Amino acid sequence: MDPSNPAKSNKRPPERPKPDQKSHSSSSAASAADTHPSSAKKPRPNHYHTPHHHKPGHDRRSKPDTSSSSNLVVKASHILIKHQGSRRKASWRDPDGVRISATTREAAVERLQQIRDEIESGKTRFEEAATQHSDCSSYKRGGDLGPFGRGKMQKPFEEATFALKVGEMSDIIDTDSGVHIILRTA
Repeated sequence: MDPSNPAKSNKRPPERPKPDQKSHSSSSAASAADTHPSSAKKPRPNHYHTPHHHKPGHDRRSKPDTSSSSNLVVKASHILIKHQGSRRKASWRDPDGVRISATTREAAVERLQQIRDEIESGKTRFEEAATQHSDCSSYKRGGDLGPFGRGKMQKPFEEATFALKVGEMSDIIDTDSGVHIILRTA
């Protein structure tokens, strides 16, 4: 044991009383537990309020990020027109995929552009157009897909949706499902 090196010493230095405390050295009632530094109550870390098991953005205490580039969840509606290059040819309006298999991508884009122009001009509302024309089962909800986060949709669809401002409608977007126009709703 080296008395000049306290790190190697097994004994703790005597605790000095704090300036606002009275010294117990004259009192025989003071026990070793009262004066030992390890007996002082230390604040414990509160692990009950740390979100160990939550996904990022799911902590109820955190404030939502309002910057458009880093939104975690968006809401959107869309109109899908399938064509012969679509990965799944069947739809609710063409269960056997006969019409879809005969539709070229160019014809699908032309039809969707006409629908988009009608919405832009105010001739029809997006929800009505989706109900009448979309090959997606979301037609029942006016094209509403509900909320979704990154990694839940095909990449071109996701990128287009997250790039839109709320209330903005996309140009025509190509995915493996077909061609879409997207309206970001939240």
